[in-house]
Amino acid sequence: MEQSQQVKAKVEACVEDLSSSNEATKTAIAEGTQLLSAHAVLVESEAVEGRVQEVADDLHDATEALSQGIEDQKLTAAALSQTEQELAQTQAALVAAQAGEKQARLRAMHDSATGLPNRELFDDRLEQAIALAARHRWTLAVMFIDLDGFKSVNDTHGHAAGDAVLKEVAARLLKRSREEDTACRNGGDEFLYLLLNPGDVGNIERLAGLVIAELQQPIAFGALQLSIRLSMGIATYPQHGTTGEQLVRCADGAMYRAKAKGGGVEVC
Repeated sequence: MEQSQQVKAKVEACVEDLSSSNEATKTAIAEGTQLLSAHAVLVESEAVEGRVQEVADDLHDATEALSQGIEDQKLTAAALSQTEQELAQTQAALVAAQAGEKQARLRAMHDSATGLPNRELFDDRLEQAIALAARHRWTLAVMFIDLDGFKSVNDTHGHAAGDAVLKEVAARLLKRSREEDTACRNGGDEFLYLLLNPGDVGNIERLAGLVIAELQQPIAFGALQLSIRLSMGIATYPQHGTTGEQLVRCADGAMYRAKAKGGGVEVC
């Protein structure tokens, strides 16, 4: 921009010089008062011509600079466009990676056969529930559930039938669960069920009866109706423990007592 302004000023000065020289020559000829020396005219013409050439050179330089500036702008715009494309691709890759990482975390914290939280996630939620219960003076209930005779289902009808039973039990537990509750597959044919603030012991036992009644309904597998029985142990916070480990261990022991009696429910 500065170079263009300088060239413009030189062009205007050159035009003014040419105009002045022209006018002076015309006036001298018209008045006849001064004989123009050919040498003087030549000198003046050469001077003006030199200034014209200088201006022409400046114009050429300015044109070249402008042309280069436009080319540089084009290159910059192209580079910027390429960078924006690469940035968009990088952002898309990052989003995909984050989604993949989230899915991997979900898979790592859930049982692949049933889709329920695994024991690690259950323990984490149990600890959080205990913290809430301690703060708000709530109760908690941990139910330890075992499917009696599950091995015979696998042995008699195959592992596909056993998988169908596990998935249906998981689906029924999820259907029964409130948003604040957590159902978990502990492994094999064992499940854990955490109830947040379920009320007094009487209400907990009532809820346990509803869970057992629903889970023991026949399960369809092809043309078969598979029946299962349950053994359940119940531990409550804070009566039977104040840590997750204590509650699960107590509920586990109560479940084995129920199993020894042929099934049903036992409270710690």
